[in-house]
Amino acid sequence: MTIRSRRRLVAALSLGSGWLLADGGCSRAKTAPVTAPPEVEVASVQQRDIPVYGEWIGTLDGMVNAEIRAQVSGYLLRQHYVEGSFVRKGQLLFEIDPRPFQSVLEQEKGQLAQTNSQLLEAKAQVLRAEANYGKTQLDVNRYTPLAKQRAITDQELDNAVQTSLAAKAEFEAAKARVESANASILAARAKVATAELNVGFTRIQSPIDGIAGIARGQIGNLVSPTGESLTTVSTVDPIKAYFTASEQEYLRWVRDNPNEEKRQARERQIVLELVLSDGTVYPRKGKFFVADREVSVQTGAIRLAGLFPNPGNILRPGQYGRVRAVTATRKSALLVPQRAVTELQGRYQVAVVGSDNKVGIRQVKVGERSDSMWIIEEGLSPGERVVAEGTQKVRPDVVVNPKPFVAGPVTQ
Repeated sequence: MTIRSRRRLVAALSLGSGWLLADGGCSRAKTAPVTAPPEVEVASVQQRDIPVYGEWIGTLDGMVNAEIRAQVSGYLLRQHYVEGSFVRKGQLLFEIDPRPFQSVLEQEKGQLAQTNSQLLEAKAQVLRAEANYGKTQLDVNRYTPLAKQRAITDQELDNAVQTSLAAKAEFEAAKARVESANASILAARAKVATAELNVGFTRIQSPIDGIAGIARGQIGNLVSPTGESLTTVSTVDPIKAYFTASEQEYLRWVRDNPNEEKRQARERQIVLELVLSDGTVYPRKGKFFVADREVSVQTGAIRLAGLFPNPGNILRPGQYGRVRAVTATRKSALLVPQRAVTELQGRYQVAVVGSDNKVGIRQVKVGERSDSMWIIEEGLSPGERVVAEGTQKVRPDVVVNPKPFVAGPVTQ
């Protein structure tokens, strides 16, 4: 075989191998599976008037919190209530040993009886002194004309006059002793009343209807008015929710409602909601109660209070929650589900699905939240479709298979 023939054979074999390889590659390309577009859930951008909520951290407290303290010093003898239970006004909570106070009461009663006897004796002295003064005055009246007629001496008239003056002085002194005895009786009665109060103070009663806390005073403790409180009773229906608003929020509210009467009328119409610490919304609505007299110089905020009905005493003082209320109404606001918005390094973006089902990533400016929706200030138009479920599956220019978004429970 010549060299030229060999070259032709090699070229033919090479060409055949190339066709075989090309045919094999085309065969594999034809059998490779086609990737289906990712399935995502989309929601249309809504446009409507919506309420805008303000939200503040709140702390619950009793409408009335009565610190139960001993009003006399003594040893705690008994506890008459169940801790954490509901107690009525006037219900006995604690009892202090009453014996020392009963002894003082009996002593003061005895002193009052003795003072009464002294008053009776003083009144009898007044009667005797009055009678003696009357007799001496009669003698003076009888001796005066006799002395003018020289029937008696001037000395006898002078003696009668002096005796009458002495009787009059004794009469006045007797009346003063009666006044003194009356004053002593008033003082003795006051001491008896004080002693009776002290005996009553040994029975410590609840001044209000409410929930009684855990006892801080134990049986056998020596308690006193200056010591620690024995427990606290709180009225919790309605229960008070304290929250703070910034000075700017307060000024904006006053500026929007310059007339005081109308402002107070609007405040009475404010409906409050309470979001509890577990994220659930308290089912009963509250109302605005009062604003504090001052803005705190430390925090620059003003303290506000709302009232919430609390039948069954479910809510308790000290609980935390979020108080919210409608502060304004946004006209023609654009809304998308909160799940459709993602945050990346302080920037917010959404995945927009076009008419050709192709995805475009768009930056947006967000506003306030309203329930499960987010207000979009800039970046979207009404009716556009955004990916609300499956955002992790999409990239720019990816074609997707859109399905309607089904909203789940509202996350507070």
